[in-house]
Amino acid sequence: MLRGLSGRWGLLLLAAMIPGVSSFSPAYDSEGQPQIALPVLQPTEATPPLGTYILKGLDGKTCIKATMGVEFIVIQKKTWYFSLDPSRIRTSGYCGKEVAVLSLTLPGNAASLQLTFKKENKVFYITKLTSHLSPLPVCPKCANKTFSGLLDHDKLFKSKNGNSFACKSENLLLMSSELQIKLVPLKFQAFTLTKGGYGKEVECWADYNKRVLPIIIGAAVVGILLIAVLTFLFIKDRNRQGYEEL
Repeated sequence: MLRGLSGRWGLLLLAAMIPGVSSFSPAYDSEGQPQIALPVLQPTEATPPLGTYILKGLDGKTCIKATMGVEFIVIQKKTWYFSLDPSRIRTSGYCGKEVAVLSLTLPGNAASLQLTFKKENKVFYITKLTSHLSPLPVCPKCANKTFSGLLDHDKLFKSKNGNSFACKSENLLLMSSELQIKLVPLKFQAFTLTKGGYGKEVECWADYNKRVLPIIIGAAVVGILLIAVLTFLFIKDRNRQGYEEL
């Protein structure tokens, strides 16, 4: 079936059809020589692998720690997906007193995600995200294209200094009209990390609602059932008293 396909498109088809095949394919120059391994977009969504990324300052102390799965979602005529492989990520960045930057980059800068943390009074949050993805074209005649996006001047994933922000629910970030970033699950902490470890968790609203809403609904159902039973007993008791008077 693959005999008529060129080498790189054979790899692309295998990556899309066979689970476990690496989602990268080498780019080729004008002479057909392999260059940088480019991300291969997938037609179906998958749970992104979990990675822990640590950035240390010049003093050797950890200033950012992040544990998360990262998936790029490309929206064109069809929707395509690409998950970051933690084993291929190069971590870099900058540690400052009030601003810290964590950059996650694939070899050859084929994909990147940069998170800018800011400390303000007694809290920290992510104030800026930038991303880009340069995948292998999805068809032989499709042109090379880089998808990029930016979120700026936001206060995302806010937490108290010394605490970590954690969320098991999906966080879908709209980076541009053609690119979204999904983080699931995620756990962040910046600036103040005791012995390089996470502090007390601050739970995201989505997780809180998932945990609390069933309890509230359950309590409401029990309350309604209790009212119904008491009403039935009251009516039954009144009817019995009426019969006794007769």
